[in-house]
Amino acid sequence: MQVTFIDTEGSWKQMLPMSYTRPVADVRVGILKVHEKWSMHLSAQSIAFRSQDYLSQLFTPPTTKSLTILGNVLPSPSLVDTIQKLKEDEALVCQNQLIAGFYDNDEPFELGGRKPIQIEEVSQIAYPWDIFRLNGAEINHDFVLLTKGKKSQPLCDPHTKTYGDQIFIEEGARVKAAILNAENGPIYIGKDAEVQEGALIRGPFALCEHSVVNMGAKIKGDTTVGPHSKVGGEVSNSVIFGYSNKGHEGFLGNSVIGEWCNLGADTNNSNLKNNYAHVKMWDFESGGFKDTGLQFCGLIMGDHSKSGINTMFNTGTTVGVSANIFGDGFPRTIIPSFAWGGSSGFTTYQTRKAFETAEVVMKRRNKALTEADKAVLSHIFEITAENRVWDKK
Repeated sequence: MQVTFIDTEGSWKQMLPMSYTRPVADVRVGILKVHEKWSMHLSAQSIAFRSQDYLSQLFTPPTTKSLTILGNVLPSPSLVDTIQKLKEDEALVCQNQLIAGFYDNDEPFELGGRKPIQIEEVSQIAYPWDIFRLNGAEINHDFVLLTKGKKSQPLCDPHTKTYGDQIFIEEGARVKAAILNAENGPIYIGKDAEVQEGALIRGPFALCEHSVVNMGAKIKGDTTVGPHSKVGGEVSNSVIFGYSNKGHEGFLGNSVIGEWCNLGADTNNSNLKNNYAHVKMWDFESGGFKDTGLQFCGLIMGDHSKSGINTMFNTGTTVGVSANIFGDGFPRTIIPSFAWGGSSGFTTYQTRKAFETAEVVMKRRNKALTEADKAVLSHIFEITAENRVWDKK
């Protein structure tokens, strides 16, 4: 079976800036990416993506008729069962939203003449803040999916203290003189990952392959650290997609950090307003601020962005792709892609300089910045140009 994950124009825009560089189904929430969850549930032989045309350079589009699923929908046992029973002349619908059906590779994702099969509720990551909001529940689901029928590696270090029994250690992982508390949710330590001395970790928590929790780190629940990343300081209810570093002291809470990002020493974000009101964040589809309905909401940062030492991010800040933020004071709460500066003002971070930095950063993880990567980033630079209208002082 080939499974295709599709973005509508609306679902893709709502997930910006994370979806600038990936289809929505490539977002990590819980331990796995969305398409990885579905692939395991459906035993998919191959996957494809229908999203923005420019992303087809990095994400394979479909070539034939296939089961097509809206890319922001998360699997559940009942939903998987319903989709597996779906016939080719039927389509799954939830509250007037098309969820899944069998479609040709270039066929509009519409009901058409298909018989609608109604389902009452689905779980979706409609906006970036849904990633951390749903992360704890998704860690629980993925933990069951990944560990079923498998045996954890033993924790042999006599100086590591554990609480609860939902702790799974993959092959090659190392844990030394740490405290792992899984009483409130599972703790998953991925292949060849490392938890260093003095780390305090509460579940639900996932540390993906080849990632590191630094000495003395304080990691609170509902947090995921994607592959090939480093974390230190204090982290709470946040998701780091992968290949990113928050290696030093500083607080990261109720936040989402993309790939190839780096948070400088003592970078902090606020996740709660002084008046305890709901946090508003930038909505790219409407072009204005949207009430998230959340009291705790921190930082959303797109791929390849960086912050300098002692950077402070206000509650509900959105940072685009390949931005570089530094200096004292709080910068604005919506920072466009390819912005360079801070509270005193911004200039444009030109692609030539951005590519030079990305090449160095990716080489450190034995990855190369390909021509396709450059083409995608160049396209993002062009389509976000209207957002880089700097105030003249």
